[in-house]
Amino acid sequence: MGYEEAEAFLLGIPRFAKKNTPKDTKAFLRRLGDPGRDRIIVHVAGTNGKGSVCAYLSSVLQQGGYRVGLFTSPHLVTMRERFRVDGELIGEDDFISTLSYVNSRLDDFKKENSAYHPSFFEMLFFMAMLYFEKKEVQVILLETGLGGRLDATNSVSRKDLCVITRIGMDHMEYLGDTLSLIAGEKAGILQHGIPLVYGDYGPQAGSVIEKRARELACPVFYVSKQDIRNLDFHKNFIDFSMETRYYGYIRCTIHACAPYQTENAALALRALDALAGRLPVCETALLQGMASTRWEGRMEEIGKGVYLDGAHNVDGIRALLEAVLRDGCRGRRFLLFSAVKDKQYEEIIAILCDCGLFSIIYVTELKNTRGIPLGTLEAAFHAAGAETVYGIADAGSAYRQVLAQKHPEDMVYIAGSLYLAGEIKSQ
Repeated sequence: MGYEEAEAFLLGIPRFAKKNTPKDTKAFLRRLGDPGRDRIIVHVAGTNGKGSVCAYLSSVLQQGGYRVGLFTSPHLVTMRERFRVDGELIGEDDFISTLSYVNSRLDDFKKENSAYHPSFFEMLFFMAMLYFEKKEVQVILLETGLGGRLDATNSVSRKDLCVITRIGMDHMEYLGDTLSLIAGEKAGILQHGIPLVYGDYGPQAGSVIEKRARELACPVFYVSKQDIRNLDFHKNFIDFSMETRYYGYIRCTIHACAPYQTENAALALRALDALAGRLPVCETALLQGMASTRWEGRMEEIGKGVYLDGAHNVDGIRALLEAVLRDGCRGRRFLLFSAVKDKQYEEIIAILCDCGLFSIIYVTELKNTRGIPLGTLEAAFHAAGAETVYGIADAGSAYRQVLAQKHPEDMVYIAGSLYLAGEIKSQ
């Protein structure tokens, strides 16, 4: 099996695999030897910011001398992005051999449970845990795929820290249609007595998370908006101050232009507070790690004045617009947008039109089967009041057209879906 065949096999799983119970997922993970059971595991759930928090933690812990495994989703260009050890993507040979091993163990497991087959995401999770075991990492950072309570990543035997990032309205068909219900699913990652880091997410989400933490006697490490002080925005970086329990008062720099990244960075700093007894990191390594963190597809400058952001829900789009307001643009702002069907795309489009920040809007159609038809997107923008909207079916062609029109003083923003980010980055 070659690498492309391995990817094709995994992409074909949704055609025949059914949804599994947490009990079955845990049982197969145990059959694989319960990889990761003796590693330090940090489990991160939330609606927005999960990947960024994981990226900050990974960077700092690496600077501190620890070997770190990072499992995230989705990928932008290659599935290999989901498995990283000390920032390096899994190699193709390791990807293939790990998949082959999972399949061989699955054949044995099916002798007892013939109806079981891991879902696409479960397969990737199992592969990640085996790969991290092989690479002898000291710390495993797990980002949930969807929700928390029923997520495959929640099948690990034990954890050392749970982090819940900002809660918003997303995946409502699976998680519930209120912030309270969604927060309850995210809080499903909590384990008895295991510390929790979370932030100021409002009374609806906060009360649910706090109640569950009390029930499980979880020590809480909280981040309030007041903890993030002395914000100083620059073109490509942000300075801010924060009072930490372990390091005291620190002045931190992050390589980002989006205000929302200060909250993600603060959550990572509080997580390092909570881990300090197990994973001490000197202040120099902490500050260097924060400053050197890069996370693709999150207000990533991919060309001069061209920003790529994976914002794909209402909260994410509002956070993106906070950054756009601070960009100091002296020319026109272009928006290249696409989305998938199961998102609140009409509400998102209304927000984008109401803000009045974009002079010219391009829409395109994703190659993903969940992508919204081009005509539907164009109609939604016109219905929301947009005057100048151009539709180009192919994302790459749309991107090239935007760049051809861009003047040096103009700014370009690409948003609406991580799938769009992936298609643009693969150009």
